Amino acid sequence: MDLETRNYIAGDWCEGEATVANVNPSDLSDVIGNYAQGSAADMDRAVAAARDAQPKWAAAGIQRRHDALMQIGTELMARAGEIGAVLSREEGKPFAEGKGEVYRAGQFFTWFAAEALRCHGDQAESVRPGIEIEVRREPVGVVAIVTPWNFPVATPAWKIAPALAYGNAVVWKPANLTPASAVALTQVIARAGLPAGAFNMVLGPGRAVGDALVGHPDVAAVTFTGSVEVGQGIAARVLANRAKLQMEMGSKNPMLIMDDCDMELAVAHACNAAFGGTGQKCTAASRLIVHRKVLEAFTARLVAATEALRVGHALAEGTQIGPVVSAAQLAANLDWVARGRAEGAEVLTGGDALERPTKGHYMAPTILAGTSNSMQVNRTELFAPITCILPADSYAEALAIANDTPFGLTAGIMTRSLARAAHFRANMRAGCVMVNLPTAGTDYHVPFGGRGMSSFGPREQGRYAAEFFTTVKTAYMAAGAPE
Repeated sequence: MDLETRNYIAGDWCEGEATVANVNPSDLSDVIGNYAQGSAADMDRAVAAARDAQPKWAAAGIQRRHDALMQIGTELMARAGEIGAVLSREEGKPFAEGKGEVYRAGQFFTWFAAEALRCHGDQAESVRPGIEIEVRREPVGVVAIVTPWNFPVATPAWKIAPALAYGNAVVWKPANLTPASAVALTQVIARAGLPAGAFNMVLGPGRAVGDALVGHPDVAAVTFTGSVEVGQGIAARVLANRAKLQMEMGSKNPMLIMDDCDMELAVAHACNAAFGGTGQKCTAASRLIVHRKVLEAFTARLVAATEALRVGHALAEGTQIGPVVSAAQLAANLDWVARGRAEGAEVLTGGDALERPTKGHYMAPTILAGTSNSMQVNRTELFAPITCILPADSYAEALAIANDTPFGLTAGIMTRSLARAAHFRANMRAGCVMVNLPTAGTDYHVPFGGRGMSSFGPREQGRYAAEFFTTVKTAYMAAGAPE
């Protein structure tokens, strides 16, 4: 087996018990490689290696941690085009998006490299005389990281970078659909000079290696991004071990299109938010809540913009929408279109699989109209190039519809009214709110996360990451009297 298809445990590249073929969703005749599949025993070795290496990495000091993360981030940014092509080839997002994702991953590492140097403690006055108090942050220990396939480099980066910056050891279980991206990121990290075992990567199915990782008694913290169903199962296992838990899960993000909006901007942002990344984003706008006064005009323009999108091979010049990630995902998407029709929705455009010069999992971006918030297409995360239009008679009704969901990750509004914008920012129950912007697209230096069923535990990214990746110690010391 080639080096590039193995697991990475205790500083060595290791074969698995079996392999799985990695097939390009843009061209099903293109097999990218056959990648190792780990086992529960492999995961036990990885956790043991991380447990042994973590004190060494914590003791290495903040300068070494800074230097290692800076090296990783700089290499990722320098090689964004090369690694981005690998990402797009196996995940299906257009090359520009794949390249941008890898560059952003590099920014996560360089930002947290600097943060490693800024991890200061606090001094506090005691209520008792002659006592000094120091409050400091320390590593939690072994951090388990479980990530999805839709952002196979960026999502791991925003978890791995803070974990290492704060002196923890990492065991990473990537998505099985995107192993080439996982190996590419691992190769970059492996060159950074970390102690053997401080970073480990084990590929394989969730039921085998994933369960063995999140339920391991030597894991101190688990950070997960994925579906609600998987997250609920992980939570039960993690809490039984009293480990720290952070989860980012489903969403059903609304975008409000108000009667006073800039129509051209609203159409452009709605199209971007709904169909960027083939709709396979937790931040995608899948509910477009449109003021009835502009419903007809907005709908007509959105349909025209959607039909103008170029669907094709992820690496082909001019492609705006790539294939969905797998045959199973495509089948599920088409099933949701059928369920929407059965619920009474009208398919204005799309809804079908597409043929292209290379056989792949192509789907036309889809708009469902005449929908209500009680329909399952508006209650469930579809993770598809499908968006639904819901009419509203007023801003107040639109906001009520937007908040009528068990999720709360991102939300947006298109309006020229400062009063509406201010009210929306204060009263929309979501972790991230956007005014005159797409619902997708967040910065790397500020917190990210949601409410309700979208998230659990401390926020990710920025300085808020310290809440999860460190533990607080308060130290008291009797200063004594001077001689």
